Amino acid sequence: MKMLIPALLSMGVALSCGETMAAPSLILHGGKIYTAEPATPLQQAIAIENGKVLAVGSDQAILGLRGATTEVVDLQGKVLMPGLIDSHSHAIRGGLQLGQTCVDGNLLPFDQLQQRLRDGIADGKAKRGDTFIVCGLPSSYWSELPKFSRYFDHGEWADKPVLFLGWDQHTGWANRAMLRRAGVDAAYVRGLSAALQETIGQDAHGQPNGFLADDGLYALMDHLPPLSHAALVQGAHAAIDYYHSLGVTAWMDPTANDAPGQALTNQSQGMLPIYKELADRGELNVHVAALMLVDSKATPADLDDVAKVREQFADVPNLTIPGIKVFADGVPEYPAQTAAMLEPYRGTNKSGELLLDPATYPALVDAADARGWLVHVHALGDRATRVALDGVAQARKARQSGVPHSITHLQMVSPQDYDRFKQLDVIASMQLFWASADENSVDLVQPYVSPALFEHQYPARSLADHGATIAGASDWPVTTPDPWQAIYQAITRKGPKGVLAPTERLDRDTMLRVYTANAARAIRLENSIGSLKPGKQADMVLLDRDVFRVPVEALRETRALRTWFAGREVYSRPNASEQ
Repeated sequence: MKMLIPALLSMGVALSCGETMAAPSLILHGGKIYTAEPATPLQQAIAIENGKVLAVGSDQAILGLRGATTEVVDLQGKVLMPGLIDSHSHAIRGGLQLGQTCVDGNLLPFDQLQQRLRDGIADGKAKRGDTFIVCGLPSSYWSELPKFSRYFDHGEWADKPVLFLGWDQHTGWANRAMLRRAGVDAAYVRGLSAALQETIGQDAHGQPNGFLADDGLYALMDHLPPLSHAALVQGAHAAIDYYHSLGVTAWMDPTANDAPGQALTNQSQGMLPIYKELADRGELNVHVAALMLVDSKATPADLDDVAKVREQFADVPNLTIPGIKVFADGVPEYPAQTAAMLEPYRGTNKSGELLLDPATYPALVDAADARGWLVHVHALGDRATRVALDGVAQARKARQSGVPHSITHLQMVSPQDYDRFKQLDVIASMQLFWASADENSVDLVQPYVSPALFEHQYPARSLADHGATIAGASDWPVTTPDPWQAIYQAITRKGPKGVLAPTERLDRDTMLRVYTANAARAIRLENSIGSLKPGKQADMVLLDRDVFRVPVEALRETRALRTWFAGREVYSRPNASEQ
């Protein structure tokens, strides 16, 4: 795609109604306004009334609409664009993590890691009841399991339950006191199925060594003290405030019926009461597309229970519940290797864990599609992706509903499946911040997969070239929710170990649509947000630099100066007027 040419501005005006209209409440002019509308991508001015876009066009045309009470803002040449959209974010968990002890993916020496835990206990950020948690550990820690035991199974930690959570939220390490708390011992492991046994690390004598992946980790976390209602509300506020500071005004919560410390059933409400409470107070100043997480082996009958929960949260302002989320597999990094692969991981003779049943899963997708619900699937391995696509294929044969089903993560996809995304109208919700040549993608993946798969990890360009719609996503708090860091990463694919799959780079124009119009469709709000078109809600962000012209390296430092939600300013960067 060619770069948008700023000089090609429409000098007319696009209106939301006829030739006459009420004077707008707000006019923003003198800027470079990216509308995300293909026919008129760049404009000079925009008029807002009743929280919606009234008109876009030239300065002369828009300023001609002002009335006596219109607020007029000179953008001084800066870029204004639609509010950014995150198509996969565990936002409340991210807000909670902002106040927790976290190493943010940094590989600290063990004495420093121990001190970080002590500091977290002292300031309360590592405490959850009588257990202690440190989050955000890089996966490379798991190659040093004996050191974890040496540091955290003895002395001051011998009787204190401690849990270290991996950055991916799929792996972790628990000390012996925490394992005892959860009843995880050799006898417990022997009683599990072969597949579940592989999610719990064991030493040569069959004793748990503390390493946990996927279901093994989640089962242990069920024994953590639950978070209070007040803590969840505080986490939600923190998430909204942080997203506003990034210029993000909408997200998809893929597991909204799941909450920390609560058992998940078909009747679970999870975070939904939190969103409703904020909406009732007029404090949910974002669009939340909340999905209901269902078991990977769920049946069409299970959707009846889910529907009853959805009905309880109908008509909540700024909250929609457009469908369900399903896990197809885990993660590919060694030693977990739970992502489901078409070929076994080299040297380990594992093929990952396919959580979906290929024989019954299509019926679930078909039943959801028949209700008008989207299905959003977690898949990192190429086999998991194929089975997820097969499920949509059955629904498409039954009806052309137009429901935008999606697959998220997509670390490895078989080339045979690239064109199926367009054929089946499946959106690729991708975390392209992960497209970096680092220890996760290189050291912990490259030795175990085929060269062809490694050379096309996170195959964004391949999917786009085959007509797929790509939507921007973060998976926060797994990694940063900052869209501009992901945009930079998608364009450069640079990392400490070189460039990851350079042929899979995307251009900046594509990435702007990825976080606006494309993401709006992924969360089923494309008719109301995602572009600055007359009649759509006036969600907007003013940027501190010209993202069309600055060097690529400068994109990742892009900052929001002001953010509007429904035409009302919800964030202003300190000293923004001076920038």
